[in-house]
Amino acid sequence: MKRIFDLILSVIGLLILSPFLIAVGLIIKFSDYGPVFYRGERVGLNGRLFKIFKFRTMVVDAEKIGGSSTSDDDERITKIGKKLRKYKLDELPQLLNVLVGDMSIVGPRPEVKYYTDQFNEEERLILSVRPGITDWASIWNADEGAVLAGAEDPDKAYEELIRPTKLGLQLKYVEKKSFFVDIKIIFLTILAIIQPESQAVLDVRTQKDQS
Repeated sequence: MKRIFDLILSVIGLLILSPFLIAVGLIIKFSDYGPVFYRGERVGLNGRLFKIFKFRTMVVDAEKIGGSSTSDDDERITKIGKKLRKYKLDELPQLLNVLVGDMSIVGPRPEVKYYTDQFNEEERLILSVRPGITDWASIWNADEGAVLAGAEDPDKAYEELIRPTKLGLQLKYVEKKSFFVDIKIIFLTILAIIQPESQAVLDVRTQKDQS
């Protein structure tokens, strides 16, 4: 049921958004003639590695001149990248990952291997489901870059300020996953983008509503 739902939404989403995706791709390409997509390696279902699709929002070879965590004031972010990140538009190409089965619409956000290698036995349950484009943690912390802004070491700040709660919310999703929960997360994700101060979104951010 979930896989069929993912296929339907990814196909519809790609068809509807294709003119926009092509336009953004051309803007990125002709801004510095670098690649349109960022294809970072992530850990998926049962620990299988895959390459994620994201619009490239940073300079070419950004991973060679900085860490994996990115703050809003990171100098590696391009001008168009700042706008894409603000509204999470850089995540839209992940519909391709959903289409081929690497990801789901809803599920724990995929991590780099460095962090999944640190999972304890309980946290490894997160890898028992397909990673997703959005989840409870995405709503709780919709602007990770703003939280990390100004940090001397963004990776360390991520590990201390974001990762513990993120893992807790991802485990809660795995434990209580259902079709109804997925629909609720999709609705709240859209709401978090267009109306971030709505009460329903604030409830998730204060961890009052994670069921």
